[in-house]
Amino acid sequence: MAALLGRMRRERNGAVADAMHYYGRRYGLNYGVSLPTVRSIARAEAADDGFARMLWEQDVRELKLAALHLAEPESLTAVEAAQWACGIVNSELAEEFAFALLCRSLHFEAIFTAWVAAENSFLIYAALLGAARWPQLTEKQLPPTLALLRKLPERTPQDGTARLLAQGGVALLDALGRQNETNRQAVLHAVGPLARSAGAEGRFVCEELGWRLA
Repeated sequence: MAALLGRMRRERNGAVADAMHYYGRRYGLNYGVSLPTVRSIARAEAADDGFARMLWEQDVRELKLAALHLAEPESLTAVEAAQWACGIVNSELAEEFAFALLCRSLHFEAIFTAWVAAENSFLIYAALLGAARWPQLTEKQLPPTLALLRKLPERTPQDGTARLLAQGGVALLDALGRQNETNRQAVLHAVGPLARSAGAEGRFVCEELGWRLA
């Protein structure tokens, strides 16, 4: 861990760290290393779930992000995902978890079902982004996503998570709609009522998908 942290420190960029924007809890230590560099350094190491979990417990941005690329996606079960979930405390970690682990899990469907119904906005966001990249995405993910989007006006707008979830919903529905013409029409038909029932975020979803799937 010390050697890995040393390589991260050599790439630190204080200006980037100061300018970084994300929703949720701040890191205890942030070197401002770019995501591509973090991924490259982490992937030079052998995959190791135990080591990854140790890194995940550190309050250092670069170690947490590296952990996601050292863990083995194939071994990510619903139970293990619940353990990782405790550390997903901001939007950046949610995005990287979805990209590096969640969409490649053999147990994705069970995790998606649990997380999309969670109270924690960052888990929902990760589930939506993971589904958008999941190779087995089907229309089965449409109803729970629409149910979530209809409830967005109930969320507190001040914390920014309502828009995050709207963006995650757009990513999932866009990926589904691009699979074939039947899905495209189903998505456009399903999101139409959101403009009237889901407030500003519903209108955002409709507008985004309107031009993406035009």
